[in-house]
Amino acid sequence: RILLRPCKKTTELIDKQMFTSLTLKERIQLQAHKAMCNTCNAYEAQSKLIDTLIGKWFTTNSNQVKATLDEDKKNKIMEAIRKI
Repeated sequence: RILLRPCKKTTELIDKQMFTSLTLKERIQLQAHKAMCNTCNAYEAQSKLIDTLIGKWFTTNSNQVKATLDEDKKNKIMEAIRKI
């Protein structure tokens, strides 16, 4: 029971490992679950693919011309913010 986690908890570990290091216990739990669960393996592959594609999208689109607002629209937004 300590090693075998439900899919929901396993997907949390899959997401967590993309941003930080897992503890030894978490790595063992993740590997034990993935050894038996094709769904979580597919989730991990899809998460990595999405992360890669989003990263590429931001790097390839970073050199494009930035959209700008005219002064009238900026002022309307600022007025709306002040009213909050």
